[in-house]
This record gives sequence, structure tokens and C-alpha cells, in this order.
Amino acid sequence: MGRKRKGRDISGWLVVDKPAGITSTAVVNKVKWAMNANKAGHAGTLDPEATGVLAVALGEATKTVPYITDALKAYTFTVRLGQATNTDDSEGEVVASSDERPTDAEIKAALGAFIGEIEQIPPKFSAVKVDGQRAYKMARGGDDDFELAPRPLWVEDLSFLSRPDADHVELELVCGKGGYVRSIARDLGEKLGCYGHVLTLRRIWSGPFETSDGISLETIDALAKTPELDQYLLPLETGLSDLPALSCSPEDAARLRNGNPGMVITSDLEYGEEAWVACNGEPVAIGVYKAGELHPTRVFVRHDD
Repeated sequence: MGRKRKGRDISGWLVVDKPAGITSTAVVNKVKWAMNANKAGHAGTLDPEATGVLAVALGEATKTVPYITDALKAYTFTVRLGQATNTDDSEGEVVASSDERPTDAEIKAALGAFIGEIEQIPPKFSAVKVDGQRAYKMARGGDDDFELAPRPLWVEDLSFLSRPDADHVELELVCGKGGYVRSIARDLGEKLGCYGHVLTLRRIWSGPFETSDGISLETIDALAKTPELDQYLLPLETGLSDLPALSCSPEDAARLRNGNPGMVITSDLEYGEEAWVACNGEPVAIGVYKAGELHPTRVFVRHDD
């Protein structure tokens, strides 16, 4: 028999407004400790110097993480024009510079090339694996003589926000899974013929989660291990907002929780469509709809089971 995890059987989402200077993993560990939760994970890593929405899943909500990871996300960021760095952000060393500065009109005209289905090469200082090793570990160790393969990325929108001065431009990006804002800044600088890197980066929303949902680390510390912190917890099903919601009887809920197909109440779902089902308002399972039944792919354990 496996060891029982320490902590509470608590499920849901805690949205953190991550500050700069801390890793996403450290934020998850802080939340797990503060909530005294037995299980935690996050949906979409933010670089240590990036800020904004970091959605932390607790308990059974960790089973919905892939649906947030796959969802669209939005970022506002500042590009420092005229300089390229080895990390593609302000933490790295400047490796190339230029006195050229594009006009606002030239920047706006260049953004269109980054919208739609594009390919981007991840930064060498990233978590992409090369022959089983993380690229950033190789780069930090001085072994930067490697190439990363281009990866597809869906960019919903890339828009011009403001131009504080000749050296800086503020942009907003809405993209799908796996996007590197640092690569956008680097490639935009190259396209404009002036180089560029990310100076500041903030995630303003991720799937259904927005900055207005966010709680600061200071508040988490102040309310750690108190009932007041639980008030900030969003329901598990918040992570399933992009899936159709169904309902079922208690008898079918028991079948579904055992991994078997169960009858669901539906009207317009198509055969083979993915959905989630609840019984008396409690999430039961995620699965595939087939002829009046849901065939479960993930089931949610009841805390009183």
C-alpha cells in the first residue's frame, strides 16, 4: 500500500498574482504549504522575472491542468529595442546592439508577421530538452553550441499598446500553448533590423483566470493555514470552462467514478465530443460523449470517499 499524502484533501484553484524574482515552482510550494494541501500543481510556467496570473491547482483540480495549459493566454510586455541578449530578456548579457530605431508605423506593420500559425525557436535559456538535458542548463554551463528546432505556435493577436520612448515599445500578445514571449521580442527586433529583448513581462489572463482573481504572496503569507485563505479558492470546475457541462443521476455518478460509462442528461452534444459531468453540482468525471453516455477519461474522487 502506498503512503498517504500529508495535508488536507482540498480541491480547487488559487490564482496567484506572481511577483518578479520567484520561480513558478516556489509559488506552488508556498501555496501548498499555506493551504496545507496534499497535492498541488500549476498551469503554465512563468519565468522568474515575469509577473501576473499563475493558476495553482489543488487536489483533484490538478486533473484539469491540461485544459488550462492548452487554453489561450494573454501577456503585456515591454521590448527593449536596439539590444539582443543571450537570454532574450534583461537578465542576460548584451550580445549585439544597433543604433537603428524603427518608427511606430514600422513596428505596427511588422506585427502582422507574428499573427496566426507561426513557428518560433525557443530561447536557448529555456526548459526545452536537448538530448535529454534542459537547454538552460547547457547554456548556463557555457555549452551554447546547439540549435533548437522551430516549434509551431498559434498567435491569436499581437497588438501595439504604446511607445514610451525610442528605445521601448509596449505590446500585448494573445497566444496558445507553448509560446515564448522572449522569442517574439527577439524575432521582432531582428525583423525590424534593430535587435530586441524582453524588458518586462506580465501575464494578464490565462484561460478563465484573470489578474482580478489573483492574490498576492503577502496575503497568502498573512492568511496561511487559516479558513480566511480558503475563501479565495475557486471551484475545481473553473478549469473546465471550455468544455460542455452535463449532469447525471447519483447511480450513474457511481458508475462513472468507477471508470465505467454512465448515462448523462444532454440535448445537443455530438458523438465523440469531450465534456464533463456533475451530480448535484459536484464534478464527477471528464470524458467522451457517445450516444447518451459519457465514457470517462478522468474521474474526480470525492473527499468523503
